[in-house]
Amino acid sequence: MSTTILGPDGKPRCRWCDAAPEFFHYHDTEWGFPVSDEYRLFEKLCLEGFQSGLSWRTILSKRENFREAFCNFDYHKIANFTDDDRDRLLTNKGIVRHCGKIEAVINNAKRVLELVEREGSLAAFIWRYEPDEAELGEPQTASTSAASIALSKELKKQGWKFVGPTTVYAFMQAMGLINDHVEGCILRSQITQAKANFKRPGRK
Repeated sequence: MSTTILGPDGKPRCRWCDAAPEFFHYHDTEWGFPVSDEYRLFEKLCLEGFQSGLSWRTILSKRENFREAFCNFDYHKIANFTDDDRDRLLTNKGIVRHCGKIEAVINNAKRVLELVEREGSLAAFIWRYEPDEAELGEPQTASTSAASIALSKELKKQGWKFVGPTTVYAFMQAMGLINDHVEGCILRSQITQAKANFKRPGRK
């Protein structure tokens, strides 16, 4: 089976785009482009946690609702959420109403504040785990990697929740730490160039 599918413009994309119409835009404008923005990184870690056991289409369709519910994933604000905020979110039909996952976001916001106090930057910390491309196999053939296992282990050690190796690997794919666009996809070379031009946080 081919690893690509033709997009609306007749050019090849990763086959998973064909699963939903809205995936083409997400694939072409977000997935795999390197990100250094602290809030976007935290948002994606949270949303990948919410995706656990669900489809990305479900989460993507609710993303704006999640952003509204969680103050655009401003972890400074979320860290101050109370039990009343948790209970309020559990009644919000626009998001995934899973108590453990909601509590994990609140917990993880507090852990980010500790991490930033200790490390100076969430982005700089995350990008330390960017793997060498030589360590990676063929695109989209793995669900974890040595780097995702290591980052997951460290986050859990720091008290984060819903950050297993598979969740972290999906996060790394999406945020550009890994270029997992398949060979033949028109975005693969674009991501390669974007990563070449990207200034890694915390590095001179």
